[in-house]
Amino acid sequence: MSLAFGLCLLVLFPMAAIGAPIAFAMIVSATVYLAVSGQDLALASEQLIQSVYDSFVLLAVPLFIVAANIMNVGAISDRLLEFCKAMVGRFRGGMAQVDILVSLIFSGMSGSAVADAAGVGKISIAMMLKTGHYTPGFAGAVVAASATIGPIIPPSIPMVLYALVSDASIGYLFLGGVVPGLLMTAVLMAMTTIIAHRRDIPAEDAVPLRQLPRVTLQALPALLMPVTLLAGIYGGATTPTEAAAYALAVAAILYRSVSLRSLYGVFLDSARSSASVGLVIGSALIFNYIVAAEQVPAALSGLLDRWDMSPVTFLIFANLLFLVLGCVLDATTIILVIIPLLLPTVRALGIDPVHFGVVAVVNCMIGLITPPYGMLLFVINGTTGIPIRDIVREGVPFLIALLIALVCLTAFPGLVLGLPRLLGYEG
Repeated sequence: MSLAFGLCLLVLFPMAAIGAPIAFAMIVSATVYLAVSGQDLALASEQLIQSVYDSFVLLAVPLFIVAANIMNVGAISDRLLEFCKAMVGRFRGGMAQVDILVSLIFSGMSGSAVADAAGVGKISIAMMLKTGHYTPGFAGAVVAASATIGPIIPPSIPMVLYALVSDASIGYLFLGGVVPGLLMTAVLMAMTTIIAHRRDIPAEDAVPLRQLPRVTLQALPALLMPVTLLAGIYGGATTPTEAAAYALAVAAILYRSVSLRSLYGVFLDSARSSASVGLVIGSALIFNYIVAAEQVPAALSGLLDRWDMSPVTFLIFANLLFLVLGCVLDATTIILVIIPLLLPTVRALGIDPVHFGVVAVVNCMIGLITPPYGMLLFVINGTTGIPIRDIVREGVPFLIALLIALVCLTAFPGLVLGLPRLLGYEG
């Protein structure tokens, strides 16, 4: 390790430890590296511009963010809640089950866990608390846990970022997330049922069967969106960016309930979110140049080779690493900075990149509900006022359920790769 790289890390970690935004920490540390190593400081800008402009797929990220925000202020959330209440509200823990099912469907439109928790999740919490059968901590925990499904079911912003650093097919990554997302939904609903029986939480009033066709028809465009997106991307009719534009069009045109004032707020919030994500992406691309220049991936790959790791052992190691890092880093940073270090070893061991990518993204989503950094915990606390400690305490059973799903996805690659292979994937 060179002196310049050592000073770079010496700046990076203390800044991150004191709470500086990770993007700023990486930019400052990268500047220190370039200055000490005697390289032109303009190299950072050059790397950023070349990397971003060569990756047109990144345009899908702000489009999905805008689509998700429009869905939160429009009629889509209300129609999805009505549909899900008709489907599962009649079961034990009905309103909690409704939130999980809504998250599954909403994830097929937004690709964002934060959008799910801050939008439709906030509505779900209010509905659960209104019944008087749920504690605030439990309601917050259900919403936080179910929001992790968002970036697993296609479309998925984190999978777009993984495709950026790994060159894996976005279409097959999206297909690979379908079964894992359904599995996560199943284990969360099963855990909710167990808790509801233990606490004697009653079911909601059943929606008459004669109303099902009406509520289904109203929610149909939203229900078909993930299918349409996958068919368009996999069939070659659309790029991921064009698919994101389609999601935006459905949200804005088909459900025409967004006023000009609320639309202004949507674009303002979306611009802030996109700028925040873009800043992290840009700083990570600069930092990745430094990591590559220092040959860190090759050194790490050589170290793991000397340990003579099998694919299974490596996947266990990677899972533990991601789970630990998820407690202190956000998902975007892990995907853009940490995962590129492991990809040479992934390829050397013959691990399928789509399987590894989906497992990595699931790990990152679990990290969103683990303290102290868990982003979803802060989002729910900020939007509802529910204490974080209550959400964490009530969320332990759901965390266990998600870890069980993660173990299954790691141990049985067919759960991830079955659908892509059925549709032509040869990995």
